Amino acid sequence: MTPPPAVTHAHDNRVPARVDTQLTDLLRNLVARRDLHHANLAVISGDGRRRWSAAAGPAGADGHPPHPDTPFFIASVTKRFIITLVLQAHERGELELDAPITSYLPERVTAGLHVLGGTDHTPAITVRHLASHTSGLPDHFEKRRGGPSLYEHLTAGQDLSWTFEDTLRTTRERQRPHFEPQDLSATRQKARYSDTGFQLLIRIVETTTGRPFTDLLTARILDPLGLTRTWLPGHRPPDPTTATPSPLYTRQRRVELSSLIESSNDLFSTPGDLVAFQRALLDGALFDETRTAELLTERRNRLRNIPILRYGLGTMFFRVSRLMSPRHRPVTLVGHSGATGTWLFHCPEADLHVVGTVDQTRGQALPFRLMARCLDAWRT
Repeated sequence: MTPPPAVTHAHDNRVPARVDTQLTDLLRNLVARRDLHHANLAVISGDGRRRWSAAAGPAGADGHPPHPDTPFFIASVTKRFIITLVLQAHERGELELDAPITSYLPERVTAGLHVLGGTDHTPAITVRHLASHTSGLPDHFEKRRGGPSLYEHLTAGQDLSWTFEDTLRTTRERQRPHFEPQDLSATRQKARYSDTGFQLLIRIVETTTGRPFTDLLTARILDPLGLTRTWLPGHRPPDPTTATPSPLYTRQRRVELSSLIESSNDLFSTPGDLVAFQRALLDGALFDETRTAELLTERRNRLRNIPILRYGLGTMFFRVSRLMSPRHRPVTLVGHSGATGTWLFHCPEADLHVVGTVDQTRGQALPFRLMARCLDAWRT
């Protein structure tokens, strides 16, 4: 009989004993019943007075079990960092949200990216379209003609690399747009998740500021907030004592996806750094004007390819209904998740931060029910 996974708690946990017991059981059962290798979970009140974090799983090659603050690949949670840089650039007059992307990117990048019905709609795409997934552009991770998608490579644990130019080529030659760029003056718009749009946003902020992505992250987010254990793959963490990130798994099988990870432009980070970043984002500490942070939630369009979610600007909204949490009133989680089972959300009604990972190549759907159960345990 397989023994239950070990759970390692943070030394500074401060919650009632019943909450500790429920969250510990939740984490242990998640790993055991879902046939996961390990999981990290942190739940922290808005004021930081109540906090709980732990990791569950077997000992690694070094003989130590997973630690609650081990760095991990955060996948598309990185979009919260990207949209922060976009809005900071908007405040500084370096770009306009409603300007067409052809104002900032050369023709070799933009020509023929969005051809639908024989018409190239790329000149109608604005920065705001990309940030809200309302451009209609396909997602370069999704289905493509003549071969497997990047999602299929990921879920199979097959490593590969690509460049920005590869993404452009795939968009033009092997995919097609889903709809025309939407009328953003309308009450609601069609929205479809597209990582391609955020890769374009990275190039736009690089072009308009004249600085590479990693330098912008460091100067405008990481250094001001003291996030010394957040970094871009292919670079070094600011804190040289930072532990090696936890690896990815397909259930219990470890997979090496270093090229895929580095090609994605997504970050490594820790639960502690991520909550510090989220607090600063919510408090407006990363912006000069209060109204800038409000732009993150100015829209709530349903995502056509992820219908359980709505989307603002670089921001997911997930409704925890009575069906998922029968004993409590419905609440909303605001933040972002990632394809490898990562999550960073804030519950405004409970003023609660929830962050973690399961480091699974097929972990995209796991965070949402888990977060609902975390809220149940916290509010019991």
